[in-house]
Amino acid sequence: MTATTRRAGREARPTSVLRLALPRGAGWTRALVAGTLSALCAVALLAASGYLITRAAEHPPILYLTLVMVGVRAFALGRAALRYVDRLAGHDASFRQLAVVRTETYRRLASVAPAGLGQTGRGDLTTRLVTDTDRLQDLPIRVVGPLVSAGVVALASVVAVALVSVPAALVLVTALVVAALVGSIVTLAVARRSDRETAAERGHVADLVLDTVRTLDVFTAYGTLDDRLAHVAALDARVTRAVRRRAAVESLVGALVGLVGGGAVVGIIAVGAPAVVSGALDGPLWALAVFVPLALFEVVGGVPLAVLTYRRVRAAAERVEQVVPAELPAGIVPEPDEPADARDLVVDGPVTVRVRDLTVRWPGTSMPAVDGVSFDLLPGEVVVLEGPSGAGKSTLVDALVRFVDHEGSYTLDGVETRTMHPDAVRARVGLIEQDPFVFDQTVRQNLLFARDTASDAELLAVLDRVGLGEWAARRGGLDAPVGERGGLVSGGQAHRLALARALLHAFPVLVLDEPTADVDPDLGDAVLCDLVGVARAAGRSVLVVSHVPVAADLVDRTLRMRAGRLVTA
Repeated sequence: MTATTRRAGREARPTSVLRLALPRGAGWTRALVAGTLSALCAVALLAASGYLITRAAEHPPILYLTLVMVGVRAFALGRAALRYVDRLAGHDASFRQLAVVRTETYRRLASVAPAGLGQTGRGDLTTRLVTDTDRLQDLPIRVVGPLVSAGVVALASVVAVALVSVPAALVLVTALVVAALVGSIVTLAVARRSDRETAAERGHVADLVLDTVRTLDVFTAYGTLDDRLAHVAALDARVTRAVRRRAAVESLVGALVGLVGGGAVVGIIAVGAPAVVSGALDGPLWALAVFVPLALFEVVGGVPLAVLTYRRVRAAAERVEQVVPAELPAGIVPEPDEPADARDLVVDGPVTVRVRDLTVRWPGTSMPAVDGVSFDLLPGEVVVLEGPSGAGKSTLVDALVRFVDHEGSYTLDGVETRTMHPDAVRARVGLIEQDPFVFDQTVRQNLLFARDTASDAELLAVLDRVGLGEWAARRGGLDAPVGERGGLVSGGQAHRLALARALLHAFPVLVLDEPTADVDPDLGDAVLCDLVGVARAAGRSVLVVSHVPVAADLVDRTLRMRAGRLVTA
């Protein structure tokens, strides 16, 4: 999918996701053909069986029955074998296409993260990327396949019955139309709102559960855990009721379609009986026409359910498209289709940062979060950016690493960053975020993430440089686990580990975003002094972002922000 396609427009939503979820190729074609032929064999089997029974009741010579007997056996074997091929080829094609959907979804997700995901909770995001994406596999298996089979089989059955009796064919057509209308009307009337609401509430439940687990100690400390669990249970009960209502609708639709099918049998008997009595219509042929609806409505009965499933799949596609839209939101830095040139990712020597009249707006907002900021960060210089919460410091940081786009000028060694590949910018400007992500792996794996060719000696050396050498040795060395999301390390140790990664990656410019936010105030100055000292000793330029004052002897210059502007430079 090209960048032009990604920006095709939100009006295409969710068509782009649905189109991507539909398999292509010989495997999917084979599944459609096998499914249709299997359904035809099912109808033909029952019709031929009815004809065989009634013809045999006339006690004709056995030769008159041989062909029909062979046909019954062939249709029975064909139905089972083709059904197996249909399921095997259909699910294989669907699962393969689901892998394509996931790959494309994550690729598009990378183009909007993290700035474009601020309105989506983590639990809801997980639900969209797992549950809703999984539901897209129902499109080929439970929507397109049944609709194609039902259409072809219905047409063939009407033609076959018309060859026996035109009035019977008219009754069958009327019954098919009534079944389709009644089933679809009931389905749409009952489930019109439940699809979107249920999907959204399921995501809300996931958000609440995740938030409750992460902040369990807070709810327990304030005695509000029971209220929180009751709220989660109440919302979960609403989702459960919606799911049960959907199951009831499916059962009701199946009963209505079966009732119409029975009416079709009665109707065909009514219009054909006089002709059989008068001798104008052959009795066994009439029996064939009577038996056709019995099998046909088992196939056609899947149409309303396919419509119901399509609404559910469409709601899931909308939720996936909302988090990874085909049209890139304004303010998000577009990810080029081609990767960065390997030579652009290699940085030799220091880098000069120059910012002039930088203005940044968050996606979906018109008011600038950063307005007309100008400053320089020279090689080897340590600059602190201070300001209260909400002053725009983190937004400025996101612009420096090209998570969000900007107006004005932002250059690295005189090259405008808009003309550079985003990966080339991030190879020069490294961010140690306020809450550094620590993988649920060993210390070694957390460091190799930055440079997978590093030797154990290099890893131990960089741990010593950031003051974690003795700590790692006490815990068992490089193979020491750090726990889920760094649960076995303190906030200061997490920042040191992130700094070690940054030093391994050799960023010429480091941005430390609130490095003492998760550190005891008494230790904050010591941690910051260590971080800045190590970075300065390694020859890095450092921008320290902090909402609290930083000791003047640690830095070369101090910038202060307020309401998105620099008030002191």
